[in-house]
Amino acid sequence: MIKTNRWGSRTPRVRKLLRGFIPACAAALLLGLSCTVQAAEAPPSYPEILVEDVRHVLTAPARWQEQEWQNFGLAAASVIGVAAIIDGPLRDEMRRHAPNNNGVMLKVERFGAEYAALTVGGFYLAGVIGNDTAAAVAQDGLTASLIASGLITPTIKFITGRARPRENAGIATFHPLSFRYSSNSSFPSGHTTEAFALASVIANHYEETWVTCSSYTLASLVGIARSYHGAHFASDVLAGALIGTLVGKSVVAYNKPMRSGKMALLPEITPDSIGVRFTASF
Repeated sequence: MIKTNRWGSRTPRVRKLLRGFIPACAAALLLGLSCTVQAAEAPPSYPEILVEDVRHVLTAPARWQEQEWQNFGLAAASVIGVAAIIDGPLRDEMRRHAPNNNGVMLKVERFGAEYAALTVGGFYLAGVIGNDTAAAVAQDGLTASLIASGLITPTIKFITGRARPRENAGIATFHPLSFRYSSNSSFPSGHTTEAFALASVIANHYEETWVTCSSYTLASLVGIARSYHGAHFASDVLAGALIGTLVGKSVVAYNKPMRSGKMALLPEITPDSIGVRFTASF
C-alpha cells in the first residue's frame, strides 16, 4: 500500500520537491526585488547612453567569436576584390556618362549629409508628440551617425589617405597618416557611411518590408551619387555601407533592452521539479 498525503501525491516525491521549493522561492523573491529596484530607477540620460554605445561598438571586436571574425574577413575580402576589379572600370564609366551637374544626383547625395540630419530631426519631432518608435529612431540614428561618421570613418580616412577618383591619381594612391590629406581622403565614403547608418537604424526599428527596402535603396543611391560625382571609388562606397550598417544594427540591438516593455518572474512547477521562469517582452 502506498502512503499518500492529502493532495494525493506520493510522499517521497513531495519531500523531494519541497526540499527545492524554499530555495526557489527565495531566489524568485530576490530577483523580483532586484527587478523592482531597477524598474524604479530613472532611465539613463542620452549622454550616458551615447557613452555606453560608443564603448560597446568600439570594443566589439574584443568580444567577437569565430563567426564574427569570419564575417569580418569576408567583408574585407569583398572590399579588396571590388577595389581590384571594379574601381577602375566603374570610375572610367562614370566619367564617360555622368555629367556632374545632374540635379537629381545632387539632391540624393545630400541624404548622406544635411538631409540625414533633417531626417533625424523629423523622427525627433514625431517622438516629441508621442511616437515612441520615432523617438527611439532619432536617438539611435544620432548615436549611430556620431559613432560611424564621426569616429570610425574619419579614423580610417586618416590611416589610409586614399586619393579621390577626380584627382586622376589612380586607384592605389595613398597618403597614410597625413593630417593634411585626411579631410580629403576617399576611403571610406563618409556620405555612404552616414546614409547606411541611418537606414539600418530605421529598418531595424520597423517591421514593414517597404520601410526596409526604401531605407536601403535610398542609402544605396547616395553611394551611387558619390561615385557619379567622382568623389569615391566603388570600394569606398562598399566600405562605407558595411561600416554604417554594422554600427546601426549594433546600436539598435544594444539599446533595445533599455526600452523593454515588460519583465516577469513566474513560478514553474512540474511533476519532477520546482523552479522559476523569467520572461520578457521587447
